[in-house]
Amino acid sequence: MLDDETDFAEIREAVARLCTDFPGSYWQEKDRARAYPTEFVDALTRAGWLSVLVPEQYGGSGLGLGAATAILEEIHRSGCNGGACHAQMYVMGTLLKHGSEDQKARYLPAVASGALRLQAFGVTEPTSGTDTTRVRTFARRDGDSYVVSGQKIWISRAEHSDLLVLLVRTTPREDCAKPSEGMSVLLVDMRDAVGNGLTIRPIRTMLNHATTELFFDDLVVPAENLIGEEGKGFRYILDGMNAERILIASECIGDGRFFIDRASAYARDRSVFGRPIGANQGVQFPIARAHVQLTAAAGMVDKAARLFDRGQACGTEANMAKMLASEASWQAADMCVQTHGGFGFAEEYDIERKFRETRLYQVAPISTNLILSHVATHALGLPKSF
Repeated sequence: MLDDETDFAEIREAVARLCTDFPGSYWQEKDRARAYPTEFVDALTRAGWLSVLVPEQYGGSGLGLGAATAILEEIHRSGCNGGACHAQMYVMGTLLKHGSEDQKARYLPAVASGALRLQAFGVTEPTSGTDTTRVRTFARRDGDSYVVSGQKIWISRAEHSDLLVLLVRTTPREDCAKPSEGMSVLLVDMRDAVGNGLTIRPIRTMLNHATTELFFDDLVVPAENLIGEEGKGFRYILDGMNAERILIASECIGDGRFFIDRASAYARDRSVFGRPIGANQGVQFPIARAHVQLTAAAGMVDKAARLFDRGQACGTEANMAKMLASEASWQAADMCVQTHGGFGFAEEYDIERKFRETRLYQVAPISTNLILSHVATHALGLPKSF
C-alpha cells in the first residue's frame, strides 16, 4: 500500500495532468446539455484511478482511502467533477467486505477494468429520507429469486451504471426486534432490470449530477445476488457510509482549493484605482480566512482517512471531516464569487458552476444537523433527540 506523502504527490501530479485534457469548456458544454461526462469517466477508468481501492487480486491497485482522497481532491481542484463517478470507489466496498467469493470474483475484476460500472447506490426513499430504518422498498422471496417492489429517489448515475447496490426490506419493520433489522442488500444488474420491472426517471436539478428516481414493479432479482446474510443489510450499508463521507469531504477540499486558487490569481491580476485589488485588506483577508479554514478541514479529512485505512473506528471523524470540509468549501465559494464581482457569475469563468456543485454537500450525503446529532450523542454522551 502507498501511504506516504511522496506517493500521494505523484498521484496528484498524474491526476492533474489527466484533468488538463478536460478544461472548463468541456464541463460548460456538459452542464448546458445536462450530459454525462463519459469521456472523462472513461479516461479515469483507463488510467486506473477509479479502481485504486479494489484489491490487486481482483485487478485493482489495492491502495488505501488516503490515495483515493488525493485523487478526488485533485480532480476537483483542477475544476473537474468527480461526482460523475466517485461512487465507483466506495460502493464496491459493500461487495468487497460482505459479498461471497463467487460474487467478488465475478464482478470486481470487471469493475476494476471498466467493463462493468458499479456507480449506483439505492438507499434513499421519498418517505424515509435520512431515517434509513423506515425504507419501504420490499423484496419478497419467491423460490430462487426475490421480487422487489418500491421506490427510491436521489439515486445518482443510475442511467450510467451497470450494477446497483440496493437496500431493501425483507422483513417488515414491525416484525423486527430492532428497527435496523430485517433489511438486506441486493446487487441488481440494471442491464436486465430496466424495462423488466425497473423504471428510471431523471430528475433535473440546479446542477448536472445525473440524479434519478427509481420505480420497482415486481422486479425479479436472483437470490444469488443477495450480498451477505438476509436481514443484516443495514450494517453492510453503514460500513460504506464512512468511506463515502471521507471521499466527498476530499472533493470539498479540492473545490475549496479551486476557489482559493482562482480568487488569489484574480486578486493579483485585477487592477482598480491603479493597483491590484488583492492589495486591499478587504479583499485579501477573506481569501486568507478561506485558506485557513480549508487547511484546518483538510487536516480532519486526512485524520479520518488514516483511521479508516488502519481499520479503526472513524464514524465521528468521518462525519466531522465531511461537515468541516463542506462548510469550508462553501465559504470559499462565496468568497470567490465576491472577489470576482460580476465576473463570478459568468459561465466562462467556471466559478458559478463550481459554486452550484459544492453547494450540494451542505445537504448530501448527510445533512449538517444529523452530523451534529451524531457528534452530540456519540462523542459527547448527550441524550438522543430522536
